[in-house]
Amino acid sequence: MHEENHAPDQATPPELFTWEFAADPYPAYAWLREHSPVHRTALPSGVEAWLVTRYADAREALADARLSKNPRHHSESAHAKGKVGIPGERSAELMTHLLNIDPPDHTRLRRLVSKAFTPRRVAAFAPRVQELTDRLIDGFAARGEADLIHEFAFPLPIYAICDMLGVPSEDQDDFRDWAGMMIRHGGGPRGGVARSVKKMRRYLAELIHRKRADPGDDLISGLIRASDHGEHLTEGEAAAMAFILLFAGFETTVNLIGNGTYALLRNPGQRERLQQSLAAGHSDLLATGVEELLRYDGPVELATWRFATEPLTLGGQDIAAGDPVLVVLAAADRDPERFPGPDTLDLARRDNQHLGYGHGIHYCLGAPLARLEAQTALATLLRRLPDMRLAAEPADLRWRGGLIMRGLRTLPVEFTPYQN
Repeated sequence: MHEENHAPDQATPPELFTWEFAADPYPAYAWLREHSPVHRTALPSGVEAWLVTRYADAREALADARLSKNPRHHSESAHAKGKVGIPGERSAELMTHLLNIDPPDHTRLRRLVSKAFTPRRVAAFAPRVQELTDRLIDGFAARGEADLIHEFAFPLPIYAICDMLGVPSEDQDDFRDWAGMMIRHGGGPRGGVARSVKKMRRYLAELIHRKRADPGDDLISGLIRASDHGEHLTEGEAAAMAFILLFAGFETTVNLIGNGTYALLRNPGQRERLQQSLAAGHSDLLATGVEELLRYDGPVELATWRFATEPLTLGGQDIAAGDPVLVVLAAADRDPERFPGPDTLDLARRDNQHLGYGHGIHYCLGAPLARLEAQTALATLLRRLPDMRLAAEPADLRWRGGLIMRGLRTLPVEFTPYQN
């Protein structure tokens, strides 16, 4: 059979959102970047949306004030049917959060969260992240095998963000269960997700009520203090904010650690370089490496929903008012116009203005925490499990079916077992 028979027809767009696509969407995105960079398509939910795949267009769209985050601007009734946004958020009164509001409310709420979620607070949290990382590895080190998603990448950010928010340790396993329901059913049946969201939302509202009376040195208490010293944050807004910090800061980090570890296992030369650098006591390659892993196969495939508030032109394409626009971060971050050799993993890549954390006013507030968790997790795995290897064929691994996030369901590994 000739090689060209495998190549997509130049005139026919590749099929999107299949299981094959989920395993490796990058060839399809390369086709779209070249032939249809702003591409209208029907999503699995039936909603029609524009996909933006080139870096320059993506960066422009992320910062364009005419593209609103508020789903009320959607021209279709799909939003009323719960087909856009986070599952369960409407029924759980979660509309008021940073991911789907615009200025001036966005500016006010973001400023409040910034006061509570400072780089200093994140830096002070580093020993706790290291402690959690080591404790999780201790749980499977003697076995010589593990599923790094369920036993490591999943629990680490859940326990970390719970600690940071001030969720008491006796309640954290409930959070782990609720989050597990959200991650298992992402892109699938939404009833279970909505129930988990409601339980989490109700718990956070009660926790905020308790912390108002008895504040501590945690993020929720910081939100309440920032609110009580001026601009007011209602308890509903505070609960929505705590929820979105949990939601945005958890699944993204699961995928960053999971995808990042998988990429290192598939690129042994790069992994060996990083191990040698860490063994020599250097941190530069770890820092640039995490940014490169974000660019190469990042945790967020598509930026969250945007809706045109007026007719506009993007990448030469006319977009009508009310149309949904989805910026494909995974496609933009492999644009050869912006990144030389974009399909090559280069942990030392310097000029790496990737869009993994977004761009513009919605740039990820949790980026410092995600960096800390990913750097700690990867460095500790490589140090403590130096001969770690994949325990499955790449073709047999399954990716979670969802629209926004990109992550593995499981990541089975083997290594030389040891007792601490």
